[in-house]
Amino acid sequence: MNYAIIIAGGSGNRMGQDIPKQFINVYDKPVLIYTLESFQRHPQIDAIEVVCIDGWHDVVRAYAKQFNIMKLKWVVSGGETGQESIRNGVYNLKDICKDEDVVIIHDGIRPLVEDSVLTDVIVKCKKYGNAVTSLPYNEQIFVIDDEVSTTKYIPRETLRRVSTPQAYKYGKLNWAYQEAFEKKIGIYGSSYTNTMMVELGERLYFAIGSEKNIKLTTKDDLEMFKSYLKSDKDSWLK
Repeated sequence: MNYAIIIAGGSGNRMGQDIPKQFINVYDKPVLIYTLESFQRHPQIDAIEVVCIDGWHDVVRAYAKQFNIMKLKWVVSGGETGQESIRNGVYNLKDICKDEDVVIIHDGIRPLVEDSVLTDVIVKCKKYGNAVTSLPYNEQIFVIDDEVSTTKYIPRETLRRVSTPQAYKYGKLNWAYQEAFEKKIGIYGSSYTNTMMVELGERLYFAIGSEKNIKLTTKDDLEMFKSYLKSDKDSWLK
């Protein structure tokens, strides 16, 4: 079985809106629903769980009913941090998932998930035990020396940009969150499941990514998302 955990627990302060950014309407549809539709239509996704801000659970269920997100099975409360929210979602599946089941973790504010990206992350996870969506880094990266200058760069050929969706076998994922929160490893700041896994000594495996898989953080990101939706070139969009 393949399960999806969609993380929609953030407040989205950087977007500067009155409601969390995952619930902002774009062309009469909430951002979160665009994300959920990608998982709903993918034939290999069996069930969806949304980790949500308290007070918005009924809204998520109502939108899911309105837009026919039939695979949505659970809505779980988020935590104080992103890692707490993911942990809550993982723990909620304890009596549902088997150790070998694949769990895909994805940001609710990444609404442009291509079918090919989801397929590859599932295939790679089944083969290696985990998979992280990734892309080459095409810009030059320099290391700050004294805030105004540098004498060192990192060859871009040695770098990969990693985002969501990410996929893990449930047994390892559940173990990792118990271990991380017990030992206070990889759960602070901007840590995510992928960085936590590395800090716990796990090797990660790359899956294909897409430049369209943007994260909606600012108003400019929202405008880019609208541009993608208006484009007639992308036949994979509904």
